[in-house]
Amino acid sequence: MKVRYTYRVRVSRASVRLLEAEWDACRWVWNQCVELDSKSRRASVARPQNGDLDRLLTAWRAEHEWLRACSQNAQQQTIRDFCQARADARAIRKRGGRRGDRRFRSRRRALPTLNFTRSGPFRLRDGRLLLPHGIVLRPVWSRELPSDPSSVRIFRDALGRWHASFVVEREADPLPATGRAVGVDWGVKAVAATTDQQFDLPHTPHRDRAQRALARRQRQMARRRPAPGRAASKGYKAAKRRAAREHAQLKARRQDEARKWAVRLVREFDQIAVEDFKPLFMFGGTLAARAASARTAAARRALEDAAAKHGRELMVVPAAGTTQTCSSCGARAKHHLTLSDRTFECDSCGFVADRDMNAARNVAARAGFDPAGADRVRQGVSLAA
Repeated sequence: MKVRYTYRVRVSRASVRLLEAEWDACRWVWNQCVELDSKSRRASVARPQNGDLDRLLTAWRAEHEWLRACSQNAQQQTIRDFCQARADARAIRKRGGRRGDRRFRSRRRALPTLNFTRSGPFRLRDGRLLLPHGIVLRPVWSRELPSDPSSVRIFRDALGRWHASFVVEREADPLPATGRAVGVDWGVKAVAATTDQQFDLPHTPHRDRAQRALARRQRQMARRRPAPGRAASKGYKAAKRRAAREHAQLKARRQDEARKWAVRLVREFDQIAVEDFKPLFMFGGTLAARAASARTAAARRALEDAAAKHGRELMVVPAAGTTQTCSSCGARAKHHLTLSDRTFECDSCGFVADRDMNAARNVAARAGFDPAGADRVRQGVSLAA
């Protein structure tokens, strides 16, 4: 299976100048694609596709010498990224989302990101990463690559740190069978509630402290924000770096906790049923802050990666009705449960349980892992399939 291995990169000043020149060329190509796409949409004509943009890139490189001085492979991959982002936005809009068309990338605000493939070419030699036009990078090899990479993405984060993300093939590392199954429900009181309470993913104490620290840094940025058309002050740049540092630390903690929890889960259970939960409906209510910081997306990605790596069966179950259904008798609740109601009470059999625990049991039953549970219907969708 294909996975990404990401490393920090040591970059010299000369390499930074070359990478920024490559980024300026790719950013110009992206903006040209956005402009052509917008004109086609306003004129109600067919939008340019991948092949059309490739032919236009050939014409642009023949017209501009500074564009020919940069890597053609990186510019072609920019077109691929644009077409993929446009297709993703269209798919989200079809599902009722609000993601719009792609926007222009600003020279001051957009962070550099460059993608190179083997046809670029890029090479790994003596622990160094060699890119076209003499760019030499030194990754910090925290772990070995399992195979030769097929592509690499070079990007810079908000703190100015450069990273290299390699796409490699990795063999699965199956774990011994345990004969156990578990259901996972994404909640608000806890990040993830399971049918076995000792494997729940709770909210950690540092989460609220980190959120307050990040909000304080963002208020500093807001007070020092320059007026339109004015250059940013040193105080604003310093506040921006502090906010970026707080956000990076919070993100690293979330990923670390999610990965450790996912590894614990896949070591103990052969079959894992996960609720296909989309928390967008929470963002307009009083629980918006807790839902936005619940780390649900990070936990789900970590669980999917761990299950694929160790050969566990992971099923995604539709979320409709998992909270309103009794996991003991299968009857639907006659009263509506709001997010503030944390206890489920069945009107038919009198079963009482924690709201998230009841939903987790329904998720496991719908995946077919607990045939004696509610619904007795296998509604899950296998990620491996």
